[in-house]
Amino acid sequence: MLRPSGTRTESYGSPTVWVMTEQVPTEHVSSPSAAAAPGADGVRPLPSLSPSRAADFKTCPLLYRFRSIDRIPEQPTAEQVRGTLVHAVLEKLFDSPATARTRPLAEEMVEPQWDRLVEEQPEFGTIFEAEGAMTREQFLSSAQDLLGGYFAVEDPRRLEPAEREQLIEAVLGAEGGEQLLIRGYIDRLDVSPGGDLRVVDYKTGGAPREAFEARALFQLKFYALVLWRTRGVVPRVLRLLYLKDAEICDYTPDAEELTRFEKTLFALWRAIENAIETQDFRPKPSKLCGWCSHQQRCPEFGGTLPPFPVQVTAQTVDSRQARLLAAQPEG
Repeated sequence: MLRPSGTRTESYGSPTVWVMTEQVPTEHVSSPSAAAAPGADGVRPLPSLSPSRAADFKTCPLLYRFRSIDRIPEQPTAEQVRGTLVHAVLEKLFDSPATARTRPLAEEMVEPQWDRLVEEQPEFGTIFEAEGAMTREQFLSSAQDLLGGYFAVEDPRRLEPAEREQLIEAVLGAEGGEQLLIRGYIDRLDVSPGGDLRVVDYKTGGAPREAFEARALFQLKFYALVLWRTRGVVPRVLRLLYLKDAEICDYTPDAEELTRFEKTLFALWRAIENAIETQDFRPKPSKLCGWCSHQQRCPEFGGTLPPFPVQVTAQTVDSRQARLLAAQPEG
């Protein structure tokens, strides 16, 4: 269970304390495209896994199939798009001098950041077209409200993040020579003057806490494992900032727990490979079904499965995921 931390804030160190590109052992990492392209000798590239796709399979194997194999487009919801906007504002906020990082400045950034996002991803603008949808003004105001939740629990003037929206990756090794490339984007990494690591993840969605918390913790452990394997340091704190509720939840991992989690990821990947080989991705009903956009094709809701794509292997799914992750952060 995640531990609520109230509104306590700490001052973590500057980016010069620990710079990822200078400190990560090269034998543990690969370029974003490493898993996508076969080597010159024709050797199969390493299988790769991101926290979002791993969590999809844990939540519902059929959801994993729809997203990673069938690649069925999903219309972004207003909540998802608002989360992207708030993340963009918080990332941009830390470009400003520390003394200037105030709530009014963050709120001023909302509209120009929104205009930039819509220019880059025009489909975001369609969220206002649905019946009963918010107006543009209401949407931007709701994003500003979430920023108010952020300022209720943290003072960005006291922080100098080491990394923001950073791709991190590591190659895991198992007995028998099995390897797995894991990678993902962290919202923020703080480093204390003493070298302690704190992974921070912003949460803006409206999914029920009891259903969402397990997925959030899985994601944070994923990041902690990458950092441990690349830096040799277990993060001191994994922090969730629930902006809607203005609440901080902290979790403290240890090496023994992360070792077990590493074995879990290998077992999960083997299960994914088996599901691809047998073309057997079964639905797993849960409270999260209410937020799923694939109910019309899910047997649990009377839907009909589309034909399984031909010539799909675990390797092609690996390569496809690597290309997608290299192109954009985790969603």
